[in-house]
Amino acid sequence: MILCIDAGNTQTVLGFIENAQIIRTIRLTTNARETSSEIAVRLSGLLDFYGISRDGFTGAIISSVVPSATEPLREAVSSLLLVRCLVVGPGMKTGLNVRIDDPGTLASDLLVGAVAAMNFYSLPAIIIDMGTAVTLTAVDDKGNYRGGAILPGIRLSYQALSSGTSLLPDISISVPKKVIGTNTVDAMRSGAVFGTASMIDGMIEKMQEELGSSCTVVATGGYASAIIPECRRKIIVDENLLLKGLFCLYTKNVK
Repeated sequence: MILCIDAGNTQTVLGFIENAQIIRTIRLTTNARETSSEIAVRLSGLLDFYGISRDGFTGAIISSVVPSATEPLREAVSSLLLVRCLVVGPGMKTGLNVRIDDPGTLASDLLVGAVAAMNFYSLPAIIIDMGTAVTLTAVDDKGNYRGGAILPGIRLSYQALSSGTSLLPDISISVPKKVIGTNTVDAMRSGAVFGTASMIDGMIEKMQEELGSSCTVVATGGYASAIIPECRRKIIVDENLLLKGLFCLYTKNVK
């Protein structure tokens, strides 16, 4: 079994992959201050709770966008499972040609999503990740990673809106019944859901114009299931996209 870990700013997702199939996923709150020992204790408890034997693992791989958490996480996994734990970063075989100004600055989650899109979907492709930030990245028909766009995530945006205004409340993000809200909360939810969906439609259109062709569009992340159905364009929602990409990277880099 391979343990694939996607450590994001808000959540960390654990994917347990056996015979190239994801057999279980677990979501945790990311804690950038945890030591390797604390992470090992938490992970050990999770394995016991779900009845997963530590002896069944043959390897692990981590993608992390939280630098302070990366090494403690790697140490915890290696010491607990007694396996080699890869960390996505420069020098790793990806199969992608990264065509941005400084390839060394490419965030690991964007790389992993692009690898997954290239291996599981047809190119050219646009990958949307809707987490703490909303990212849109483009891979052309030759497997070149061309770059993308980064926007504030929905929850982050509306927390800032609430804290920066006197009359607007903090809201939960859910789909309202109509676009024209008749109260403050529904008006904010309309902006969050329908406004974000319209933004995504517009960004896809502009990216396709620059690429010169229509694209496969794949979305993942915590808010994808709520927002993407409100988009007008055909977009595939794949909640396990990054775990699939991590497994691809593991198999490419371990003989």
